[in-house]
Amino acid sequence: MFHPTDVHIGRRIRERRVELGMSQSALAEQLGITFQQVQKYERGGNRVSGSRLWDISRVLGVNVSHFFEGLQEQPNAAAQEDSMPLTRQSLEVARAINSIPEGEVKSQIVKLVKTFAKSA
Repeated sequence: MFHPTDVHIGRRIRERRVELGMSQSALAEQLGITFQQVQKYERGGNRVSGSRLWDISRVLGVNVSHFFEGLQEQPNAAAQEDSMPLTRQSLEVARAINSIPEGEVKSQIVKLVKTFAKSA
């Protein structure tokens, strides 16, 4: 069983990497590790050291604190384990919507997606 904090950090790494459109291989290459190691980090199977987390934050263009955001909102470990992981498709949709300028079109697209989600 993986530690919930490691799973959370791994999820945040994956979300940011996909948000940037970066592959596991590309991230691994910039870090000087294998893509399998990136997979283990993202699953939470391998704990990310402080120095490696620093390197990852530099490559992904975020502060180290980014990987801990939302962690304190989970009242206990069981709640973290039950949280639904974001899929690649979810992250790609979010990235696409974020690229649309704020305004009526963006609002309507968000409403449309929510309507589809309710009917599914």
